[in-house]
Amino acid sequence: MPRFVIDEDMPRSTGKVLRECGYEVNDIRDHGLRGADDAVIYQSAQSHQAVLLTGDLGFGNILRFPIRSHFGIVVAHFPNEMTTSEINRQLIERFRELSEEDFKGNLIIIEPGKIRIRRKQ
Repeated sequence: MPRFVIDEDMPRSTGKVLRECGYEVNDIRDHGLRGADDAVIYQSAQSHQAVLLTGDLGFGNILRFPIRSHFGIVVAHFPNEMTTSEINRQLIERFRELSEEDFKGNLIIIEPGKIRIRRKQ
């Protein structure tokens, strides 16, 4: 089961919901990294050997964060009008569809009702 580092742009409740589902979770807000540069957030996930879960589309830049150079990046791309409970529900549903191998080193984009995975060819 992958472990996660959650970026500050995700709802606080996401960490709680993931923990309840058995995932190990670190929230960057609990580690003094609120407002930190993307490179610092990325490095925190790497030091925890964790998948980075973020809403920041910048982490989808595979030139800056190349596939297979990390433990996984999940970009949650949901409409602003979506409730936090619906975001959390959709994340859990999508994560249940993925294996641990799907996360490792890959970029995963999660949108309402769908998943896209960029893998190294």
